Amino acid sequence: MKRIKRTFTQGEKELVYDLWKQGAGFSDIGRVIEAQPGSVFTILRETGGIKPRQRTRNITHLTSEEREEIRAELSAKMSIRAIARLLNRSPSTISREIARNRGRRYYKALDADRRARRMAKRPKLGALEINLELRKLVMEKLELKWSPEQISGWLKVEYSRQKRLHVSHETIYKSLYVRSKNIIHHSFTQYLRRKHPMRHSRFHSRSGDRSFINIINGVSIHERSKNIDNRKSLGHWEGDLVSGSGNTHIATLVDRKSRFTIILKLAGKDAESVHEALLATFREMPPHYRKSLTWGRGMELAKHADLTKEIGLPVYFCDPQFPWQRGTNENTNSLIRQYFPKKTSLSLHSQEKLNEVATQLNERPRKTLKFKTPSHMIEKSVAMIA
Repeated sequence: MKRIKRTFTQGEKELVYDLWKQGAGFSDIGRVIEAQPGSVFTILRETGGIKPRQRTRNITHLTSEEREEIRAELSAKMSIRAIARLLNRSPSTISREIARNRGRRYYKALDADRRARRMAKRPKLGALEINLELRKLVMEKLELKWSPEQISGWLKVEYSRQKRLHVSHETIYKSLYVRSKNIIHHSFTQYLRRKHPMRHSRFHSRSGDRSFINIINGVSIHERSKNIDNRKSLGHWEGDLVSGSGNTHIATLVDRKSRFTIILKLAGKDAESVHEALLATFREMPPHYRKSLTWGRGMELAKHADLTKEIGLPVYFCDPQFPWQRGTNENTNSLIRQYFPKKTSLSLHSQEKLNEVATQLNERPRKTLKFKTPSHMIEKSVAMIA
């Protein structure tokens, strides 16, 4: 027996989008509307998980009641100007309405209203559809793994006097995810930080348990100076490991003020390997760029006391399961994952390759830096010292 294809009402579709925005999954939504998860996915796919804006009639347009009034007055042989005064409309509005709907003799209110609704549904061209130069700029920056928000902010700074080259980050997202419009090919989502097939809710999350071992003689982040918290000076670093398949790891460091990023190749995750990599890096820095380090609770930094003793670098540790206490580093690690996805071996990449990735990150404009780059912040600091 052939299976009958399930159809959904407008109300059911709106419920699907609302539940998706709240963070519900395909199966959860399917149970609510009594449909298969695949059917839920099909509803969401064409618009990339973005709820279509409900169409409403422009308040300046003629209503169906006004059109019926026009029909009645035309039957009564009333002039266009008299009808306009009666409806408090411009005579040109009434004249065009009649002309586009078969004239005075054949004007029908129902047909005119249906035509108006049909014409209102015609596709509206967006900024990236009309402006090929703007679309090319956006696509070039996406290929460099810039986020839509970074692209939007950079365009406003770089082309401050050319409004036609400005576009909102939300428009870029819609151009990527709404497949039916086919403005920027959907494959460009591979350059986004999170390569979802459609737009996910901010409430969508995956949680897991992690265990932590207490670091001997570790100084708590709560003992860290307020001067470090306020991000007023360079040289206060946050760090952690990024792991790959086959027990491979790299270390990441990011400056709290400038967001300048350093990526280090590691021989292993053991405390000795991490200590040697960090020590070599910090020794190359001028003293005013190595003021403190904040790390997680991993045992890879068990030799923190040696780091402090050898180069005078205070080390602070976050609370267990509180990664947001070094949120700058967490955010940076998510950027780095664009280049080194999970379940891939990190041992394949040389230090030169890691440096290239760090350079790309340091030359990206950041919203938090008013769309300046981390490299610019460091150069500005060097110039002030000189």
